[in-house]
Amino acid sequence: MSKKEAFVNPIDKDKIAENPHLLPYAHTVGGAVIKPIDKGKMKGLAVSAMYEQSEMQLDQIREQINLLATQAQQIKDRVEVSESIYQAEMNFKPLIGKTYHLYQRENGKYLVSMVAPSEWGRKNVLDFKATVKLLADHTWDILDKPENFEI
Repeated sequence: MSKKEAFVNPIDKDKIAENPHLLPYAHTVGGAVIKPIDKGKMKGLAVSAMYEQSEMQLDQIREQINLLATQAQQIKDRVEVSESIYQAEMNFKPLIGKTYHLYQRENGKYLVSMVAPSEWGRKNVLDFKATVKLLADHTWDILDKPENFEI
């Protein structure tokens, strides 16, 4: 060949990048694979995750509501039992934190006693209703009761 001939690139000029590092895709065989984002799939996954997270949080709130409803019912039951106990016959001053026993006489009136049902012996004419404990707020907590317990 004669003097330096000018190099003529066989690739069309429209297909050559002057700054290949600015391309949004790999320009060499060893370059990182860059796939276009499927926006519909991405949104679908985001919405699915949102619903799952929201449902999980709603389940937690439902559990808290059920717990609060149970606690409210327990307080209501304690108040009802406490009303009955304070109307019952009691020949002593009950102490906070101590355990007592609620009975019903044959005439229908209630009696609070320190004597447990197992301590009466053979001549127990009282109907055992509940074993109760006096709490600091002066309500009574039911510790033990027969299955058919009702006040």
